[in-house]
Amino acid sequence: MIAVIDYKAGNLTSVVKALRYLGADDILVTQAPADVLRASKIVLPGVGHFRATQLLEYLGLTKATRAAIANGTPFLGICVGLQWLYEGSTEAPETPGLGHFSGQCERFPATFEGNDLKSPHVGWNSLEDIRPNSRLLSGIAPGSFVYYTHSWRAPISADTAATTFYGGAFTAAVERDNVMGVQFHPEKSAETGLQVLKNFLAL
Repeated sequence: MIAVIDYKAGNLTSVVKALRYLGADDILVTQAPADVLRASKIVLPGVGHFRATQLLEYLGLTKATRAAIANGTPFLGICVGLQWLYEGSTEAPETPGLGHFSGQCERFPATFEGNDLKSPHVGWNSLEDIRPNSRLLSGIAPGSFVYYTHSWRAPISADTAATTFYGGAFTAAVERDNVMGVQFHPEKSAETGLQVLKNFLAL
């Protein structure tokens, strides 16, 4: 069973539709920690404000997710779901993230190289510096385009699996063992996005 976590801030319908299109029939949209613990895979879609992730703690989903990850269950965070994997975000400093990856997510700068920078970053942009051994991005060529809509970004680290450039480079995808995240929306990213989800389903 694939558990799609519902914390009232995710693009659940589109994500579930994309997963089903790829042949995943056993999908459960849930807020129950017990479902997360018994799932074969976990997906955390997210849109909107980082503060919304507080509900994960209130519902006991943070603890359940940590336990599932420790047991080797594949986890995929999407957009704010990726940001939640880090220690936190300057968007809501009082709200801790999962802390699986080090660092804080920060807002795009107001200017870059002397020019005003629009925020949010919305639209199609390319994946670069794709890590050759990435299982999540297997079969995806550097320069492939994906769809973004976000104002905060994750830092680049040793766990970065791909980058995108907008006001400087940022983490487009992160991956360490069974824990993965993408800042873009694979469910809105045409064939490239479907390949990402297909790779995750194959884990």
